[in-house]
Amino acid sequence: MDTYEEKDIVSAPETAEEQQPQMLPVEQMEEAEQQQSTVSEQETAADEGFYHGIGVQEVTYVSAPSVQESEESQPSQPSEEAEPVIPAKRKRKKRGLGRKILKYSVASILIIALVSAACGLSIVVTNQYWQVYNQRLINNFERQIQVLRQELEDYKKNDSAQIVVPAEGMTPSQVYQKNINSVVAVNCKVRTTENGKTYEGASSGSGFVLSADGYIVTNHHVIDGSTAISVTFADGTQSEAKLIGSDAVNDIAVVKIEAANLTAVTIGSSADLRVGDQVVAIGNALGELSFSLTVGYVSGIDRSISTDGAMINMIQTDASINSGNSGGPLFNSKGEVVGITTAKYSGTTSSGASIEGIGFAIPINDVIGMLNDLRQYGYITGAYMGIMVQDVDPVSAELYGVPLGAYVVDTTVGYAAHRAGLQPKDIITNVGGYQVTCLSDLTRVLRNFKAGDEATVIVWRSGKYIPLVIVFDEKPQN
Repeated sequence: MDTYEEKDIVSAPETAEEQQPQMLPVEQMEEAEQQQSTVSEQETAADEGFYHGIGVQEVTYVSAPSVQESEESQPSQPSEEAEPVIPAKRKRKKRGLGRKILKYSVASILIIALVSAACGLSIVVTNQYWQVYNQRLINNFERQIQVLRQELEDYKKNDSAQIVVPAEGMTPSQVYQKNINSVVAVNCKVRTTENGKTYEGASSGSGFVLSADGYIVTNHHVIDGSTAISVTFADGTQSEAKLIGSDAVNDIAVVKIEAANLTAVTIGSSADLRVGDQVVAIGNALGELSFSLTVGYVSGIDRSISTDGAMINMIQTDASINSGNSGGPLFNSKGEVVGITTAKYSGTTSSGASIEGIGFAIPINDVIGMLNDLRQYGYITGAYMGIMVQDVDPVSAELYGVPLGAYVVDTTVGYAAHRAGLQPKDIITNVGGYQVTCLSDLTRVLRNFKAGDEATVIVWRSGKYIPLVIVFDEKPQN
């Protein structure tokens, strides 16, 4: 008896009596084989069509008749020689699943390819953007480096010009660094005659550069009577100077050296000073301690101080002003010149107390116009009245019932005040609409006028105010 593997045999249901497996007739088996061959050919054709681009055609599988479908045609007792029915394997479903997997795989590959292409394009565009952006940054940095290099070169040539003034002001050290190249020591040879004998001597003081082309400011009393003038800079450079012009009343002078591209000071405003503001003085202390710095505060403003018989409006400071500092600059906290150091009180009082910390400087606003006149013309072209005046002190004003003002001591014949009708004992209270309460007021008011200008002068005379019309003269040369 033949044996079969379990997986290939379809068994009929068993009855009480042992049954033999049913067999199909030979004709039906041949028909089933033909149908199976037809199905295989169709599947092969379908597969070939798929791979040749025709598409997948639906194929209907024809199964061999089941045992139940062929009960009527089967004999009640199958022949022992008949072969068992081997049903066709359903490869259709497996092949259909493979094609779906293949389609999904191809679709997935296409999607991945498209995404990759998009990503690659994005990367290319992004790379181009960053390349342009980075190049711009590099170009910008190169420009900034070039500017910094140029500033460094300029700083090496003139380091004082590169200091930036902070909003709260400079420190004394910064003021010194900014201006040290603009300050000079002034040394003069002086010739004096006494008892018929001529003596050679020397005087020293300080000064500062007014303009880059060599004009330098100092005090009149520093260069008065000099036969030779020289200036020395902080780096040791020494130059001969010539006197351009000076004014003894205001104690100012301008000298010039042959030079170019000097570092000039920055002129500030003395009118902005307040008591308590910090100030810095740089000068040739004692004629030996060159370029010394002293620091102090504004102790007072509008001080009327007599120098060689002339009353000058002054700034009072406790910064040390020593012999040799005369003519040097007084700086504010911005590093600007606000005064010209010129005098100090020293010694003792009548009670024997020593005097300390009282120095004076000429307000720069009072003389800047005069300095420009001296530089341009060699003399002062400002308004000139031709009078001698003094202050009316408050005690006298209250005692005699007169107003405060500039008391006329005398007039010079032929000059503006004399022509206008001013007389000794007149008290000037107003000039051209500007109030005058003291000599300093009159000095400041006259700076608003030039030679040839006309103005109304109000004077107090014999208990009443009298208006007088004056035409100013040009100040005569010494």
